[in-house]
Amino acid sequence: MKRNLFVLSGILIIASITLVFEACKKPDLVESTTEDVNIVGYLDKNPDSFSLFRQILERTETSAFLNAYGAYTCFAPTNSGVLTYLQGLGVSTVDAADLNTLKDMVRLHLLSDTIYTGSFTDGKLPVITMYGQYLVTSVTNKGGVSSYIVNRQAVVTKSNVKVGNGIIHVIDNVLLPATKSIAQQIAEKPEYSIFLQALQETGFYAKLNTIDPDTSKKWNTVIAESNQALADSGILSYAALKARYSQTGNPALASDSLNMYVAYHVSPGLKFLGDIITTPTHDTWLPQEVISIKLIDQDVVVNQDVFNGVLEIGVKLERTKSDLAATNGVWHDAKSHFMVKYRKPTALYWDVSSFEEIMKLPAYYKRANYNFARPTEADKPIKDHYWGWGPLAGTNTLSYLYSSASSITNYAYNSDINMLPMGLPNRPVWWEMRTPPIIKGKYKVWLCYRQQKQSSGSNMLCQVEVNGVLMQRTMNFTETRPAGTDSELEAIGWKRYTENTSNLWAAKQVGVIDFTTTKQQIIRITPLVGTQNNNNLDMIHFIPIDQDQILPRFKPDGTMIYL
Repeated sequence: MKRNLFVLSGILIIASITLVFEACKKPDLVESTTEDVNIVGYLDKNPDSFSLFRQILERTETSAFLNAYGAYTCFAPTNSGVLTYLQGLGVSTVDAADLNTLKDMVRLHLLSDTIYTGSFTDGKLPVITMYGQYLVTSVTNKGGVSSYIVNRQAVVTKSNVKVGNGIIHVIDNVLLPATKSIAQQIAEKPEYSIFLQALQETGFYAKLNTIDPDTSKKWNTVIAESNQALADSGILSYAALKARYSQTGNPALASDSLNMYVAYHVSPGLKFLGDIITTPTHDTWLPQEVISIKLIDQDVVVNQDVFNGVLEIGVKLERTKSDLAATNGVWHDAKSHFMVKYRKPTALYWDVSSFEEIMKLPAYYKRANYNFARPTEADKPIKDHYWGWGPLAGTNTLSYLYSSASSITNYAYNSDINMLPMGLPNRPVWWEMRTPPIIKGKYKVWLCYRQQKQSSGSNMLCQVEVNGVLMQRTMNFTETRPAGTDSELEAIGWKRYTENTSNLWAAKQVGVIDFTTTKQQIIRITPLVGTQNNNNLDMIHFIPIDQDQILPRFKPDGTMIYL
């Protein structure tokens, strides 16, 4: 009988993040080139290893196209692996096996592209198999020897064998496709019985038990909660879960909080752990609500965020019980119970200079200046600060400036600022930042900066976009704050945001934005006129439209002033 496809989650390795773990490293595999014209020719020259797989190709009429020109990747199981596979089917020969089963088996082992081990990560391969399911690779280390594993089922014993029409990776077992839906797999595990009943009562079980004919909706990702995870939060039965959340008494209603609880645990799309960590937020089936994701050490953590200066501890995903592939998606295990949190819009007074990369440099953070260079367009030294690359490498540097004495930083929040050259034709042509999470609602957006005009008297007129929406007003890093009372200034889109009264310290309101989803937002500053090296950005304020826009002001030590 076919068994479920379980995918190794292992240690997370993604192409854009290099993580080195003592217990596991990628194997050193050497490409080899044969004189064979094609994949079939290679199998024929090695009958001691592949005669049975060769018979399967012949019986399924696959040999013809694998014997012709093309670009394929073949995961070729050895004879011992095929024998074990046939025993699992209850037959002793290839001819005795069900033909359709063999066709599915072959399609699962073939990709319509050449994929070398350099593309193997802890996650799905970039190209789907001819069977229509993704293969997932990872690395294991036993006795100091590292090996690639495919689908938690087979070890790669020889890799990157180049032939005329593609690449061959030799594996020691036959790969088995997933044959059951996410819902069916959860139903088979009694340790998820409470979550299962919630799926059934809300109607989500039926949705997760089908394959949508619309390919854009075929795949989904579920984060399931075990009975133990629920018990740790005082929920010992489905009745207790329903009593806590079902305010209408009918969990099938979209407006019922139990329905919302389940919807919040389902995300559209196929997302293995290696995929999840590449994006800071993910949509869910609960409209306009997202989960946030952080990779902390080796842990994938859901909803660990800072709101209004308070750290909210998130929920870890259990890697050894996650990355479970199904016919219509993949599901993961949450170590703890979590539910969407509904919050009122709250002001964010964002210090743009307090970002992870500088805070990890104690010799510089709140101590000294530091330059983050971007000598090539491929470089990205700061995760949440990104700027358009210009052809003069010397101008592609974001400077973290700190000093309690310098006139440029002495009255800045925490006495530090970010400075970035901008302007055509040679300097960065935009400056983009990802904010901390902002609660959904309508906000006024204020850019807080220290005016500094170059000796040439340059101009630095900029437009601002938030999540791609153009703000109603421009701003200019070389412009000083106008004179006037607080109310007069606010009426024309200005305010004083520091305790210092100098008009060099200015906050410009660039517009109003309605955030429909609580998550990290994207703000982009684009120069329209001028070239300026010293653009000094201190803070960005996102303040709900019905709250005080003027107060608090800020002292250099971060103290808020409400008078």
